[in-house]
Amino acid sequence: MKKILITGCSSGFGNDAARHLASKGHHVIASMRNIKGKNADAAAALKQYADKNGYKIDLLEIDVTSDESVAEAARQLPAVDVLINNAGLGFGGAIEAFSAQQCLDQLDLNIVGTLRVAKAVLPGMRAQKSGLIIQVSSVAGRFAFPGFGVYHASKWGLEGLSESMRYELAPHGIDVALVEPGPFSTNFFGNMIPAASEEITNAYQHVTEFNDGFGAQVMELFEDDNAPTDPMVVVKTFEALINLPPGQRPLRTIAGLDFGAQAINDAVEPLRKAALEGMNVAHLDGASKEIKVQQG
Repeated sequence: MKKILITGCSSGFGNDAARHLASKGHHVIASMRNIKGKNADAAAALKQYADKNGYKIDLLEIDVTSDESVAEAARQLPAVDVLINNAGLGFGGAIEAFSAQQCLDQLDLNIVGTLRVAKAVLPGMRAQKSGLIIQVSSVAGRFAFPGFGVYHASKWGLEGLSESMRYELAPHGIDVALVEPGPFSTNFFGNMIPAASEEITNAYQHVTEFNDGFGAQVMELFEDDNAPTDPMVVVKTFEALINLPPGQRPLRTIAGLDFGAQAINDAVEPLRKAALEGMNVAHLDGASKEIKVQQG
């Protein structure tokens, strides 16, 4: 049994992961914002699920964008074996139409938020000389297209942060692994934050048209029983990484539809390893081991 902290458990991957990993005998600490507010029903449902089945799920209030919230949670946390940094959402629209503050908010949530929570658990992981941090990125962290530039920036940034953390934490016995989901039948698109300026947005009709078309394409895929869009594909990817021996977790694992991102990863991986060799730090990288998860 491992103690597993998961952020963003009110819905989506986080909620499904909390339920599934608890059913496998792990002690899950399921965190979310507003446990006593708008997410009260989601928190109560998780607790009821655990109590009904005899599973171990503890609820914890964490707003990953708040230093104070994460610090308070850290005071309540036991030493954990696994952190799944899942909390996040996307901002969608033409880049010029976003305010600077919106851009900062996106980066704060999807990059800095993961760092806040990692800093809360790393002292315990370093003390026990073991641990795993799973960073939920996206295939959008490996390429870019119109209408998602601010979101791409956050996921590209998370990729760089996580790759560097992997090398820094290896001597402490801590693995860092990125999971890069494609589109899944969660409410990601319904929760996207639009750009602040409607006037500027109107000047980018080609971006709006692309977004609308892409959204329609994705919704069609969600109706296709043969497409790997069941969120449990991502949850089972988490589980597969947890079950691998320390030091053998791959840096990047794509889950679901990849839109060509797997080819990017395959091309970049030998270059990444060669760069590490050239800088004499290859020993800080975990042993490469590709994982296979049933897509569906």
